[in-house]
Amino acid sequence: MQRERDKALRAKHREALLRGDERALPARDRGPVRKFARDWVDSRRLPGQYFLPVVFIIMLLSMVPATPAIQSVVLLVYTLSLPVVMVLVLGSAFYVGRRVKKEAAARFPGENLRGVAFYAAMRSTQIRRLRFPKPTLLPGGVPIPPKD
Repeated sequence: MQRERDKALRAKHREALLRGDERALPARDRGPVRKFARDWVDSRRLPGQYFLPVVFIIMLLSMVPATPAIQSVVLLVYTLSLPVVMVLVLGSAFYVGRRVKKEAAARFPGENLRGVAFYAAMRSTQIRRLRFPKPTLLPGGVPIPPKD
């Protein structure tokens, strides 16, 4: 009996999370400033969201069995591209953090902005499909249409 109630409660809470209900979100994701930061990041295509797929592709290329000449070219690409991708992602994260904090300060005067830059920067480095709470905007700022 108790187990079934707990299961039903967890299911209800999960549905609220998936809907993006503010009351069901963890404390770190609540509030208008955090919602603004999520929407700002989700409405743009940023280099950070491509970091893990690019690194995965680079690692797969480094494992391709080939002649020594081809392997040396792949190793050169691997050696040069990884630092470039990392610098792009770090630069993008700093840019996102500063920009979101600046715009949030203008839009929400008097609100606590502590941690919003880091929150936005970390969200910008996540693969879009794996973000939590789920994005509500498509790149370009278009709201995601409801699923029928």
